[in-house]
Amino acid sequence: MKPPFLSIVIPAHNEETRLPRALGQAFAFLENQNYASEVVVVENASSDHTLEVAQKFTRNFPSLRVLHEDQPGKGRAIHRGMLEARGEYRFFADVDFSMPAEEINRFLPPACNCDIAIASREAPGAVRYGEPPYRHFTGRVFNFFIRTLVLPGLQDTQCGFKCFRAAAAEDIFRFQTLPGWSFDVELLAIARRRGYTIAEVGIPWYFYADSKINILRDSARMFFDLLTIRANARRGVYDA
Repeated sequence: MKPPFLSIVIPAHNEETRLPRALGQAFAFLENQNYASEVVVVENASSDHTLEVAQKFTRNFPSLRVLHEDQPGKGRAIHRGMLEARGEYRFFADVDFSMPAEEINRFLPPACNCDIAIASREAPGAVRYGEPPYRHFTGRVFNFFIRTLVLPGLQDTQCGFKCFRAAAAEDIFRFQTLPGWSFDVELLAIARRRGYTIAEVGIPWYFYADSKINILRDSARMFFDLLTIRANARRGVYDA
């Protein structure tokens, strides 16, 4: 089997502190692989020096591409990066790299041969490190609503590491409507609607206290996003 060409897409909004560590991990991993690769950083609407930090890395890493997006929104940044990526496989990753980069090969053939592979903190083999009980509880409550309203059967849709075959990405992302935190639930709903296969990959996951999610504010917003996704599906928005 021919080695894949892998794109790693990293969204970065006000990430001047965490981005160097993320890029260091990504390139340390990629330099030991036998396949072609690129890293695409999408900086969007930062008020700090994230863009300059990312651009400095291009001096030492020619396979790094840095894109600037004027408007905020994690979903908007990943949408841009995944559609401009050139890889046969396109993997997007949270900038905190709470999953070790060495796990990435488990999302690629021959380890995984589905259209979309998603990291899961609930699938067999998954291990959580350092997560406060309240965060685990609120995550499970939200996932209950996700399974009930939109995606029955998937145990963890919110872990920020997902890999798409290029053809699937180019089809699915053109239907994305949500620019914020719930974008990946919408992407998986679109994928299901359009007949793509999805596999959950159990991973070791490390909790970092500097997460930007506000439990109360963002949970309410995400719930209304679930209703939007459900309404979009009923209206045929994802079927064109």
